Amino acid sequence: MRSAVTPRVWAGLLVVYVVWGSTYLAIRIAIETLPPFLMAGVRFLVAGTVLYAGAIRHGDRAGDVPGWSQWRATAIIGAALMLGGNGGVVWAEGRIASGVAALLVATLSLWMALITWLVEGVRPSRLALVGLPLGFAGLALLIGPVETTGIDPLGVAVCALASLSWAAGSIYARHAPLPRRSLVATAMEMICGGVWLFLAGLAKGEWALVRPAAFSAASVGALAYLIVMGSLLAFSAYIWLLREAPTSLVATYAYVNPVVAVVLGWLVKDEPISARMTVAGAVILFSVVLIARGSRQT
Repeated sequence: MRSAVTPRVWAGLLVVYVVWGSTYLAIRIAIETLPPFLMAGVRFLVAGTVLYAGAIRHGDRAGDVPGWSQWRATAIIGAALMLGGNGGVVWAEGRIASGVAALLVATLSLWMALITWLVEGVRPSRLALVGLPLGFAGLALLIGPVETTGIDPLGVAVCALASLSWAAGSIYARHAPLPRRSLVATAMEMICGGVWLFLAGLAKGEWALVRPAAFSAASVGALAYLIVMGSLLAFSAYIWLLREAPTSLVATYAYVNPVVAVVLGWLVKDEPISARMTVAGAVILFSVVLIARGSRQT
């Protein structure tokens, strides 16, 4: 039953909590010796192709055949989510700590509530109206003056815009003509997004940086981890959880992932955790909780 919280549900949640939270660290390790956009492009092209090959053979194969309109929609979503969203995070992590990037991505709920209000005319709930300014106040506190925080402003700006791009793509996906089979739609988005990222890497001149002899085992291993664990296992677990667990419980990954990312960045890469960062992160996550609770009341 959807309402039952079984040991399998908790196991699935643990996978989503830990694996998705660890992808920020994996990205940072991967781009130490791999070209950022080409790395991300390979990740989603490989993961998307594998997922599509498996998902397309199951479910309503006769009545849910992807056509031109579905591929066009997934190309738009792939550009917003994978190129603008994930690509922006990957690029930004070359300038800011993985934990900071995770906290910036946590503002996704803020951007989605704001876009829904301004574009679709859906007024936020009372809790969300409190959460929105609180979240942006936390964001301002996290960034702060460069001379005080030492956080690169361009990296922060790109990462914040990446979260905005992901939010816009997610809202577009609500009304887009996507395949009814969620795994098929996700696989198509990954494939299209991977193509966009690969083209961005080529346009940026990253092909000249492809020197396999210079690739470290850690970076290659991190890319493999992102493909297998981050894009295949964790996302499959997430889709399964949406069917088997209460949505409110599944949504808790948005609060847990940034904490996991910050702790792992500190443990593995000695990324600093300042008092300012701790307070700002707490404010941002509390605002996300308010917005999420408010959305369930509307």
